[in-house]
Amino acid sequence: MAGRSLEPEYIVETVRILKNRIHERFPGAGLTQVCEDLLEIAQQAKNRSVAIGRPMFGVRILSGIVILGILVSVVFGARLVRIPNPPIPASEFIQVIDAGFSALVLISALLVFLFTLEIRVKRARAMYAIHEMRSLVHIIDMHQLTKDPERVLWRDSAQDTKSSPKRTMDRFQLYRYLDYCSEMLALCGKIAALYAENFPDSQAVAAVNDLENLTSGQGRKIWQKIMILHAAPQQEEKGNTVCEKIESNESIS
Repeated sequence: MAGRSLEPEYIVETVRILKNRIHERFPGAGLTQVCEDLLEIAQQAKNRSVAIGRPMFGVRILSGIVILGILVSVVFGARLVRIPNPPIPASEFIQVIDAGFSALVLISALLVFLFTLEIRVKRARAMYAIHEMRSLVHIIDMHQLTKDPERVLWRDSAQDTKSSPKRTMDRFQLYRYLDYCSEMLALCGKIAALYAENFPDSQAVAAVNDLENLTSGQGRKIWQKIMILHAAPQQEEKGNTVCEKIESNESIS
């Protein structure tokens, strides 16, 4: 039903717009390339998720032929069984029962394997795609790892070392950069959710939930940095107000 499911086209368009925003704000930045990779993955997910949710008729036909062959073989073999006229000894009868039970277990396991073959193939594809998204999430986290708001707010008093990362952004640029990383993480979760929507397998859904928990946790770290950037002007304003009050009291006295 419209409005109750994710639309892959809108997700792809959102990622494309985000990539253009990053390129226009930070031309030549490595984050632009990461967003291009995210756009490529989003475009692939649009087709992958539909393919995973679509019935695999080739696998079904192959499994059906093998299952039919097994059943025909079992029926044909059962018809060839003949009970000997003199009853066989109890020890040999037990061996026959044991061999028959082992064959029955093996045939049952093979039937279960064939019946679940399509699900396992789809699950493997979905898990591979979700693992690809997980790797990209960690790459995004690496890009914001060295973006420390405190070094931007107190740049004059910061004492950089020889190995310290270069600080080339002002407060507004750092805010936009962190916000872009947060948006990319959120889109990673939405792209992964496409696979669970078209293929509601328990393991695939659990993998998507784990990925969304990962993106949420990393997003909270980014927003802690953003809140530091937002809170800094308020602290400065509060400090100026206190200084003004002290100066006015001194003038009165």
